[in-house]
Amino acid sequence: MNKKEILAEMLRNAGISALNKMQESMLKTYGGGGHVVLLSPTGSGKTLAYLIPLMLDLMERATAGDAESAEAAVQAVVLVPSRELALQTEQVFKSLGTSLRAVSCYGGRPTMDEHRTMKGVKPQVVIATPGRMHDHLQKGNIQADTVRVLVIDEFDKCLELGFRDEMGKVIKLLPKLRRRVLLSATDTEDIPKFASVGKEPSRLDFLDKNADVKKRITLHLVHSPEKDKLQTLLRLLGARSQESSLVFVNYREAVDRVGNFLKKEGVYCELFHGGMEQKDREKALYKFANGSCNVFVSTDLAARGLDIPDIDNVIHYHLPVNAEGYTHRNGRTARWEAEGNSFMILGPEEMVPEYIEEDKMDEFAIPEEVAKPKAPKWITLYIGKGKKDKLSKIDILGFLCQKGGLTKDDVGRIDVKDHQSFVAVSRQKHRELLQKIQGEKIKGIKTLIQVTR
Repeated sequence: MNKKEILAEMLRNAGISALNKMQESMLKTYGGGGHVVLLSPTGSGKTLAYLIPLMLDLMERATAGDAESAEAAVQAVVLVPSRELALQTEQVFKSLGTSLRAVSCYGGRPTMDEHRTMKGVKPQVVIATPGRMHDHLQKGNIQADTVRVLVIDEFDKCLELGFRDEMGKVIKLLPKLRRRVLLSATDTEDIPKFASVGKEPSRLDFLDKNADVKKRITLHLVHSPEKDKLQTLLRLLGARSQESSLVFVNYREAVDRVGNFLKKEGVYCELFHGGMEQKDREKALYKFANGSCNVFVSTDLAARGLDIPDIDNVIHYHLPVNAEGYTHRNGRTARWEAEGNSFMILGPEEMVPEYIEEDKMDEFAIPEEVAKPKAPKWITLYIGKGKKDKLSKIDILGFLCQKGGLTKDDVGRIDVKDHQSFVAVSRQKHRELLQKIQGEKIKGIKTLIQVTR
């Protein structure tokens, strides 16, 4: 296949009809060589914008028999500020369905386990947080002299989180780098000097050109009669009961307080903050992304790096700390040409921040009578086996349909990890399903299958 045919197949695999203007521009600029700085709003598709040309380049060089493009060697490194973004970037990479291989590395699990995974997978691309990448390079777990491309996604966030020194150390350990690609959702003059070497990078600025993202978000102002906004939030969620809502608060303790209150009131919700165990954060993300819960309560940790395309509402329970935070929170909705809503709840003593144009916000009056919380369509099942057990999405779907009596319409999103899997199934049919598959083996393997709590 030629390059156009490969690109078309990648888009089909990912379920995308066409590239947007920003992605097309990135594809053309990347093909011209040199370093690139891409500035584009949250939700505009930056991950695909750099992954597609990078992967096309790697495949083209491998086909051409490039001696420096050894199949079993790491050729590109992607640095990201969080483990969530590392995992989601790996997922996007794999969704394109090429023969290329990638692994994600991040803190919170043994470096040795990741090294074993890399030895088995033999990735061409490694996606990692700066500290973990530095660790692997220092220990010689990655063959540094084969790495030609460095991507730093959300480089402004990396700098904000204090990764400057670690990123600098990583680059010093990559002696054969040829290209740097930096991406950000905010404009900043604080671009690290290592963005280019001897030549200014091509700068693609789509921040102003993509103002239509803001146009797709309807801004609402909600007044709470009480300083404690819990009842107002509950009623607002009742008014949007069948929609997905991301509720932002400013503190970890507030996530627990708000989330626990909503659960007691019968709202299906998940919690998300930096103080939680990694496995619990991942589980919460799966359930929100696959529709097993409609409400996701989080700190600003969820304001960037989460690629969940179908969030209907962003709710500011606490006011954003600054204009940038407000922008990134709102960027979680109205993704991929969709429309969305942003609700700001104000207590009796609170004012709309100066950086927000109040005249562009609609007063939203919550109806006197609101719907009671309804159970989501889906419920998430945990399967105690994954990729390392040779289990695939097709295996899981086939098992649930053949042994469990489900149809394809009864099965939602399937996530297969190394040692476990998660699958969304019809809430109405899950009890009958569990009875039918009790004691049954999946792909000849006996494993635990249960509702994810």
